Amino acid sequence: MRFGFKAVLPLLLLQAIIADVYLQNPRGSNNRLHETSSKRRNANRLFDSQNNNKGGYNTGDRLAWRMGSNVRRQYAMQYYGSGPSSAEASKLMIEWTNQHGCGEPGDKNKCDIVIQYMCSRNGTDEDYPLAWGRIDAALNGHVFYMRDGTSTSTMDYRGPRNRESDSSYVRRMRGNFAYNRSNGGLHETVWWYDACRYREANGGLFTADQDLRKDVQGYVSASRTRQNKDGTRSGYECPEERDYFPYWQPTNQYEDLTRFQNTPWIDLAWLGDKSKCKYIKDNSYNQKGKHRCVHSQDDDERSYGRYINKNDCESKGGEWVEFASFIEVLEDIKSQTECTRAARLDGRNKIIWGQLRSDKDEKKCIVQAPELICDEAPWTRVNHLGNAYNEMGDMKTPNASRVDVAMPYFP
Repeated sequence: MRFGFKAVLPLLLLQAIIADVYLQNPRGSNNRLHETSSKRRNANRLFDSQNNNKGGYNTGDRLAWRMGSNVRRQYAMQYYGSGPSSAEASKLMIEWTNQHGCGEPGDKNKCDIVIQYMCSRNGTDEDYPLAWGRIDAALNGHVFYMRDGTSTSTMDYRGPRNRESDSSYVRRMRGNFAYNRSNGGLHETVWWYDACRYREANGGLFTADQDLRKDVQGYVSASRTRQNKDGTRSGYECPEERDYFPYWQPTNQYEDLTRFQNTPWIDLAWLGDKSKCKYIKDNSYNQKGKHRCVHSQDDDERSYGRYINKNDCESKGGEWVEFASFIEVLEDIKSQTECTRAARLDGRNKIIWGQLRSDKDEKKCIVQAPELICDEAPWTRVNHLGNAYNEMGDMKTPNASRVDVAMPYFP
């Protein structure tokens, strides 16, 4: 799950985005792992929380002694998934504090709060190969597997070069995959971050007085934003996608993830000015396909392109491809009739028979998440990491900033 403030554009895994947001339930890490000090060791381990170094919760120890480097000694919170109907919802109360306040539309502390999550299947020991220097094993294992890790170091990465040839790209990415350490924490994939580093930034965004310098490719990439003008890397998070919502690109983490079914970022809730709810829902990726510029489907060539609009993409020889969002792909279902039957039995998700990407004819039974929750944000005052005023019937009751959500249902 991912949580935080984002800019809204007029067009379980947890992290807080932008401006001192602290997740209290479920426990937000703030990039902590197993530190014994009051301060976290690495503020850029998995994401850019922009929070105080003393915030956050450690990954718990499952036993009476410290977990150290043994992943089996980590304690992971567990929650029941929802059933297919509204009566079978498994509820989770998400609670947080935000230092800079949040208020009514028009207030000086107006804010928009976005809550998202990403899922990956559980696996076995074979899904965690060391794969040092072995691209085949890495592609089948820890390169895509979400985890806390046992090291506080940031994953390694080598970025693109100016006028990089396809052969140079393949060699560089083989290195990025092969040295993607199995003991490192992982949210997004290195493939996703490399696409972000290669993709041009949206030139229509407000950057104030920040000078976004060009990357080595000769243009400003999506790794630089008003909040991240120097392109500092935090795990494999894409800064532009982190800072703006709804994002205009699909957030799929690789071309094909049928084994682990790593989902894109799924929108769970948007809290802010309710007059924007129609726009937010219409542009959420949950049930609306989004496009990416694709240059090749050959394993020996870069697949993702630089451009973020159809005309520029196609004028440079690319294909403007639509990608579908999903929380699960029902691989055992092989026909539209079976998929329609599954959709009738699911009263929570949207299930469709369609293409995961528009440039491939193969159709699958795709499970898409429900519409996101759209509501007012709880009112809080500035510089107060405490209770908020939450609407409850005809009265306002002071308690933590919170929203009730239903856990996902996987058919």
